[in-house]
Amino acid sequence: MALSKVEICGVNTAKLPLLSNEEKEALFVKIKEGDEAARERYIKGNLRLVLSVIKRFASSNENVDDLFQIGCVGLMKAIDNFNTDLQVKFSTYAVPMIIGEIRRYLRDNNSIRVSRSLRDTAYKAIYAKEGYMKRHLKEPTVEEIAEEIGIAKEDIIFALDAIQAPMSLNEPVYNDSGDALYVMDQISDKKNREEYWVEGLSLEAAMERLNERERFIIQLRFFEGKTQMEVASQVKISQAQVSRLEKNALKTMRQYLAG
Repeated sequence: MALSKVEICGVNTAKLPLLSNEEKEALFVKIKEGDEAARERYIKGNLRLVLSVIKRFASSNENVDDLFQIGCVGLMKAIDNFNTDLQVKFSTYAVPMIIGEIRRYLRDNNSIRVSRSLRDTAYKAIYAKEGYMKRHLKEPTVEEIAEEIGIAKEDIIFALDAIQAPMSLNEPVYNDSGDALYVMDQISDKKNREEYWVEGLSLEAAMERLNERERFIIQLRFFEGKTQMEVASQVKISQAQVSRLEKNALKTMRQYLAG
């Protein structure tokens, strides 16, 4: 993979814009209000981040333009899903998202070779879907995507299916102070809300070993089936803090029940 090339996907990497922290904050306010021009400027202002990530995959034989394009998809997803209330830097949140997007692409591309034209169709459809959802606050139908990019819906379905790869529940969403938050931490369990080891009469006694906030978090997570993000919003702390408190609480309960 030739990372020394200056122009990637038509972008002059030697002249990528750089945003100040003040500009980033101001742009994000506009992005949350639905300002597409602010979103485009924020994307361009973070292309250096994509470039730095794809350097980690220099040993692969993939085309640098393809990896850059995939990385940009991850960047857009990070921008659209970033929560400023998490009190983490955008780059901290975005880098694992970009890496995850590229790794999924590489897994898929290594198992089944997908043609360049199919990938281009799929990426156009993904980009059109992202834009439509920002404008209309709802997910578009395949017909609406087809109309927007001028490609037959059958071709879009085939292209999207061709690049799909399963996501591991152990895939990191982002890292905060060295503590990785994984996909499984974002998912609530509606059917089996309690771990098997906390069943029975000893549960109440084990819960008494926790402080008030830990008990509340365990109650929300395993009895009400809430995600860590939902708990963080309710308790008014970061999701990383919820993750650490939950792990500590479960460890305390395990130690009591094992004794």
